[in-house]
Amino acid sequence: MKTLVIFCHPSANSFAAAVLDTSVAALHAGGHEVRVTDLYAEGFDPVFSAHDHEHHLDDPSTKPDIAQHATNLRWCESLVLVYPSWWAGQPAMLKGWIDRVWVNGVAWELPADGNRLRPLLRNIRRLHVVTTHGSSKWINALEGEGGKRTALRSLRVLCSPRCRTSWIALYNIDRSTLEQRNQFLRRVTARLSK
Repeated sequence: MKTLVIFCHPSANSFAAAVLDTSVAALHAGGHEVRVTDLYAEGFDPVFSAHDHEHHLDDPSTKPDIAQHATNLRWCESLVLVYPSWWAGQPAMLKGWIDRVWVNGVAWELPADGNRLRPLLRNIRRLHVVTTHGSSKWINALEGEGGKRTALRSLRVLCSPRCRTSWIALYNIDRSTLEQRNQFLRRVTARLSK
């Protein structure tokens, strides 16, 4: 499958970077064609400005700063988001990418006489999230796992109606052992190489 990987972490020496490397290696091993976008490395501007808000219904061709991101979303059949969960959700950089790139004309359109968005990313048939949480699964369940809902409900509905999703998470990373982290990397390899 044509697979787009979105990576969001400021440090190239982080465990998240090891998760990215593992994810990309697993995808290549599975025969997938892979494009990687590193939001921090490219200096993506996550700010949904007053100008962006005023023009959010404009055609995406009027937004050259997101053109390559839009092209990649339209190209891929599988989307993999790799990031650490901070404050029970996506880092601000990734949330800003969603706000600025999943826009009218790219991810959805609102027909002139309609009151319901029409999904446009029907090409995306798989949506995977690979993430870590500092707290336990129990704490995350109490908090409602807002990041999980954003990815697997809100984004998924703009993809193919038959889009399959997976949530690959390491909980309690702040107290994890080296073996637990290595076990997580093996799980990532097993899930993404299919």
